[in-house]
Amino acid sequence: MEKLTNKEEEIMRILWKLKKAFVKEILPEIKDQKLHYNTVSTIVRKLEEKGFVAHEAFGKTHRYYPKISKEEYRDKYMDLATSRFFDNSFKNVVSFFAKEEKISARELREILEIIEKKK
Repeated sequence: MEKLTNKEEEIMRILWKLKKAFVKEILPEIKDQKLHYNTVSTIVRKLEEKGFVAHEAFGKTHRYYPKISKEEYRDKYMDLATSRFFDNSFKNVVSFFAKEEKISARELREILEIIEKKK
């Protein structure tokens, strides 16, 4: 599974939220309202080529839906990021967030509680 571009990810988040949508239903959800219908249509078709999206045909128009869940994408992306940037170590991931002050001591304690409950 390849990493998506920022716009592709944005459209996937919209499709995960809406479950199924025509391009005209995706357009109002996009943060950058300056995107043209044809641009969004092209991005959605690219997502379909990549295997992330499928469609149902209604005459000449298509209603798109995700083939891959948000959780599946997140898991693959996190595995890839952990492998590329953190030497396959989740300890290094957590350490990075702690050093960057993006995670608090309280949140780390909550994570420890989750780990302890699984034992």
